Order: sequence, then structure tokens, then C-alpha cells
Amino acid sequence: MKKISADYVFPVSSAPIEKGVVILDYNRKILDITTREGHDPNSIDIHKGVLVPGFINTHCHLELSHMKGMVDTGTGLIPFIHSVVTMRDIPMEKILEAIDTADQEMYDNGIVAVGDISNKLDTVNRKNESPIRYYTFVEMFDFLQNDQAEQHYQNFSEAFQGQSNQGLNRKSCVPHAPYTVSPKLFKLIEQTNTEDNLTISIHNQETPHENALFLEKTGDFLDFYNGFGFSLDHFQPTGQTAIHYAMQHMNPKHRSLFVHNTMTTAEDIQAAHAWSDKVFWATCANANLYIENRMPHYKHFIENNARMTIGTDSLTSNWQLSVLEEMKAIARYQSYVPFETLLRWATLNGAEALGYEADLGSLEKGKTPGVNLLNIDLDFNITAETSVTRLV
Repeated sequence: MKKISADYVFPVSSAPIEKGVVILDYNRKILDITTREGHDPNSIDIHKGVLVPGFINTHCHLELSHMKGMVDTGTGLIPFIHSVVTMRDIPMEKILEAIDTADQEMYDNGIVAVGDISNKLDTVNRKNESPIRYYTFVEMFDFLQNDQAEQHYQNFSEAFQGQSNQGLNRKSCVPHAPYTVSPKLFKLIEQTNTEDNLTISIHNQETPHENALFLEKTGDFLDFYNGFGFSLDHFQPTGQTAIHYAMQHMNPKHRSLFVHNTMTTAEDIQAAHAWSDKVFWATCANANLYIENRMPHYKHFIENNARMTIGTDSLTSNWQLSVLEEMKAIARYQSYVPFETLLRWATLNGAEALGYEADLGSLEKGKTPGVNLLNIDLDFNITAETSVTRLV
């Protein structure tokens, strides 16, 4: 039996406990959460700060870890995508080494589960060995070329079949983004996801050009596609924002994880919530700043009771893989978001989005969520000096 205490324990699923004690067995399962009263002080590991559950990173691209620092900041999404597409010719030993290092970085930063985007099989071995739980989203795209959907689907199917689902790891087949997936490919993806209790991830409204394409068939995606030899002559704008096209072709019975959402409006959020009661929203604040120097307007999400989660995106578009650093960025630029709200985004909401809430996301009896110590002042202000230590 192990007893850990701090100035406060934040279970997330219930109110904070001053001088709380988390009692665990040697398999890291929580046996009870109490106060220090009645315990021998010598039997407790006592820390300054607050105890919180292990973090959930709902959006990452682990296989792109080797591209750290290789893409310029502030270029906008379309030049960023161009760089990623054209800069993948790297020796495999460097790719695998970077994957191992990034996985260890997330573990050291108190992350216990990751929603990870994959197009290849490069990350499979690390995921099978990692103490982190992975939900792998095998991402498909055909650049809106309906007549090429079948071929693109077949090209990605091998990666889907080979992905890790050992132990507690899971996987699903997902569309990349509204602007890269044709109606036919959406249908093929849906036909693959026959299991119950799946999460489907999709990049959403990350740049103004995405909405412009669907609203009026304008914006820089037209030149981008032409530059790669893909015609959009057949494409007809919908007159609605991009998320409406996605919802038209996705299954509302699955958990849907919309990622980035920097251009998402209150009306978009309301439409998504009317479409399905299983909608989650992933924000990757530092990646949005890295690529487009913008962030979502979180007030829209808070006012509409949106279930926000936190992702890091990849080391191609971020300086580190740390949920705490994402919380810091939000607290720095949109400081009206309270600490307890950010903490829920970083833990329980993320666990629910990935279907891992039975074990992870909150400090509750019977769970094995991991325990992080946050070195934070007792007014619960996240600052540049706030740090995380993984205790369990």
C-alpha cells in the first residue's frame, strides 16, 4: 500500500480535498481517497502542491517526431502541410529513435494516454512496448478525388490492419479533414468502423481557407490542390462551414473528436451538439500558435458546454509534447479559463473522448489513472514556473 498526499488533491470528478491522501495498491489502483486525519504522518509521502490524475493527450502525430524544428513557425496551415508532405525522406533509424524519445517525453510529462494519428506503421513497436495507452487513429485522405477514393483507401488499409491494439491499446479508421476526404472515402471509412464504442477523430476548421472552400469555393486550397495536380473542377461549395460537410458524412453514433477548431464559431458548436450527443473538441494551443499564430475562442466552447480536451499535435508543430505546456498557453492568452476547467479538459474529458474513463481521467476508487504532482501556488494560478512530476 502506498499513501500520497499534497496541499490539495483534485479528483476532477468531485470537489478538491485539502490535505487529501490518495491510497494505492502496488498495482497502482486507487483503494481510497481520504484526508490525513487518522493516518500516521510517517506512513504518507507528503508533497507541496496539488495531486491530479495523469494527463490525456487526445491529439498527437508520434510518427512525425523526427521533424522537430524542421518547419518554420507562423507560415499558416497550407505551407505547413506542404512542408510535411515534402519532407518525409528521413533515414528510418532516425525516425524510430525520434519516436522512442517522444514517447518517453510524454511519459515523463505525466501523460498516461494518447490519441495518436498514424498513416504508417512506424510507431507500432513503440506503442506495443510503451507504458502509455494509445488510441491510434489511422488517417485517410484522397484530396476530394471521389474517383480515387477506393485506391487511397486500399493504400491506407495495410497501415490500419497493422496498427497496435494489443493490451489496452485501441484503433479506428478516420478521415483526415473535411477538405481532404471525398464522400466516397467517407463511406469506405464508415464501413470499416463496425465496432461499437469507437472514437473518430477529424481535423476541423484550422484555417480560414477551409471554411472559404466550402462556403464559396475560394481561398488558398484551390492553388494548393492545383500545385499537387489535383483538380477541384468537380467540387461544388456547400454554402456552409466545413464542419457541416464532415457531419453530413460521419456517424453520430460514434464519439466524434473534432481537432483544432480555431475558426469554429458558437453556431458551429451548437450545430454539432444538435447532430450528436457524443461530440468532443480537442484543442492544441501551442500548435495553433506555431502554425497560424491563432487560437480558438474558448469562450464559445465554455458557453455552449462543449466537452473540450487537450492535445499537443506533433513535434513538427510544437516545441514539446506536454499537456501542462498546453494548459499554460491557454492560461497565458485566455486567462478567463479557470484552473479546474483546464484540469478537466486535460484529464477526464480526454479519457471520455477516447473511451478510457473506466480506468483513467479522475482520482476515484478502483481506477488506475496515474498520479501527477503539480507545483502550483495555492490560488491555483498556472504560470510559466508551474511544473509537473509524475508520481505514479
